[in-house]
Amino acid sequence: MADLKDELDTSPEVGELDGLPDHPLPAKPSERDSGPAEGSGTDLLERAHTLLDAHPVADGYSGLAAALRHLPGVDLEFGEGAVDTDVPRMREGHVAALFWALHLPEEPAGDRAVAATLDQLDLVKTVVRGHSEGLRLADAPGPITDARHTGRIAVLLGPAAAAALGDSLAILRSLHELGLRALTLSGTSWASEAGLTRFGEEVLREMNRLGVLADLSGASADTVRRACAVSKAPVVCARSAAHALRSHPANLPDDLLAALGSARGLCMVPLTAEQTGPSVRDVADHLDHVREVAGPECVGLSGAYDAGTTHPQDLADASRYPHLIAELLRRDWTEADLALLTWGNVQRVLREADFTAREAQRRREPSTAKIADLDG
Repeated sequence: MADLKDELDTSPEVGELDGLPDHPLPAKPSERDSGPAEGSGTDLLERAHTLLDAHPVADGYSGLAAALRHLPGVDLEFGEGAVDTDVPRMREGHVAALFWALHLPEEPAGDRAVAATLDQLDLVKTVVRGHSEGLRLADAPGPITDARHTGRIAVLLGPAAAAALGDSLAILRSLHELGLRALTLSGTSWASEAGLTRFGEEVLREMNRLGVLADLSGASADTVRRACAVSKAPVVCARSAAHALRSHPANLPDDLLAALGSARGLCMVPLTAEQTGPSVRDVADHLDHVREVAGPECVGLSGAYDAGTTHPQDLADASRYPHLIAELLRRDWTEADLALLTWGNVQRVLREADFTAREAQRRREPSTAKIADLDG
């Protein structure tokens, strides 16, 4: 990334986050009775709960908004068996922040994409207002932390599909005003298999100016490389695992993982059998690989619950994160690296995106570029 990126290195080093020691957590008794984790003893699961009490999960992708379109009258605070994600299960899984995707399975185009995204956005806000004891809308690190301190789960809007812009930067600004925090750069003429066009780069610069995160999951290799080079804020892959371990099209090969790490971006590994494998150990293998290639500050988690996918054994719903953390503890992940994985890396990316936006707004007026002017 370019000049401003050099100014963004304000986050603590791995061993400095919240004063964490660089060694595994000691075993700590707990009154929870959740049963043993696969491949580990009850003590590891207890240690996982203890760690997650201090460093909860910021989940990078939920399909709950699309699922709720077909489930009127759902009570997420009481507990809802028709979905994988509700407030009781998120609390049991220590989820403190959740990105609610505005994607739709049918992937509408043109004006329909804009309208569908607005419908999804309105639905999320309505659901959050109706579950105010457990959920709270948030769009920045401060409000996310405030929600956590009041016992609520922070809900962030996005990612949305790039088609939602309708090739209009004015619509991007309007969606941001409504709370949009992330946009997936794929499936349009300006973010395609051929990479970012000149208009696509302008969209990315305007996203930087607004503080909207660029999600590159499912984007072409050329788009990922160009976005890492152009963006002055960290980019994310909201649902990407390691292609070296499983050849899913949304998974990243090692060269792109390394590029993402160099750009201080974030690869959020999804807990789906299709992308990572059928067991909690498979998911842990992907996390090990991404951490090794991209670095511990560039790996995060995406439950991808309620997104129409099958989940690995022991990770069936949003309550199961302690089982994954127990497996990572068995592999001798340090408390510092686990704190980055679950909470710290997402907070760091959001802080740097906000800093980039403040600086860009001092230097740059809202873009009035048209796709016909740049790509015509």
